Amino acid sequence: MTYSVAIAGASGYAGGELLRLLAEHPHFDVRTVTAHSNAGQPLVAVQPHLRGYTHLTLKDTTVDNLAGHDVVFLALPHGASGAIADQLPADTLVVDCGADHRLESEADWDAFYGGEFHGAWTYGVPELPRLTGTQRDRLAKTRRIAAPGCNASTVALSLAPGIRAGVIEATDLVSVLAVGPSGAGKAAKTHLLASEILGSANPYAVGGTHRHTPEIEQSLRWAGGAEPTISFTPVIVPMSRGILATSTARIVPGTSAAAVREAWEDAYAGETFVQLLPEGQFPRTADVLGANTALIGLAVDEHAGRVVVVAAVDNLVKGTAGAAIQSTNLALGLAESTGLPVNGVAP
Repeated sequence: MTYSVAIAGASGYAGGELLRLLAEHPHFDVRTVTAHSNAGQPLVAVQPHLRGYTHLTLKDTTVDNLAGHDVVFLALPHGASGAIADQLPADTLVVDCGADHRLESEADWDAFYGGEFHGAWTYGVPELPRLTGTQRDRLAKTRRIAAPGCNASTVALSLAPGIRAGVIEATDLVSVLAVGPSGAGKAAKTHLLASEILGSANPYAVGGTHRHTPEIEQSLRWAGGAEPTISFTPVIVPMSRGILATSTARIVPGTSAAAVREAWEDAYAGETFVQLLPEGQFPRTADVLGANTALIGLAVDEHAGRVVVVAAVDNLVKGTAGAAIQSTNLALGLAESTGLPVNGVAP
């Protein structure tokens, strides 16, 4: 079966990555692409690497242009998708790659985003461990999916197995991330100019102000953390895409190093896209470039009484577009891995 697809925000990074991946998907036919300021231009004029879409022209992002498709992906700025999604038919599968439908708590939304609160949709990280089962169990047959924040899902996948298994404490969590600037979107910003970031590492949203903080803590509550708290600091580094997240947590006293590692082995055994590396090995962002893969390395720091988890993802694939498509496959009853690369690109 073939499903018709529309993509709103097709001129941006997330929209472009959706298009790149969907070009290889045997069941999706991209028929409509929309944009704001770039409406009226050929798609390849703003996404010149997508040569398979020379027949498509960007239309205005309106409900009329998006309605009538089986699947609609919203790759729009935060705060822009909620009003459009409210007007799309209930039987359309809508996937929001922005933040408008990720948070269950209106108070968290008000504190970190502001504006109208549109409520939470089914969260699109299938492998995310929950107290019972995984998030995958909730994605089957849903018609509304909230694709994750790339930093948020990387950190949650790093820490949720230990919380669920009761081998780490859910407070005093610390995560520092090296991130590529593509995660900030395609709009021109002075602090993201090459002259500003080349040869430099730049922390931002320091001190608990990053918008992905409540999203991380929400995921960790699902894994069994009663009142999780995390100190989360992203650092922009000069690579176009990728996240390397180093997360640490206190080990529950009396827990052996073998039991700690076993929690992550059990959580991700048999997973295609989230893989725990052998003991002593740690991932690089280069290892997941272009892939819908999260690679995780784990060490026990016995002196500090903490576990150290290092996770690498491509923020535009597993962090955004790949997670969106993987979740869509589940919602439509397709094989979860359909159209998604597990292999990266090297060098």
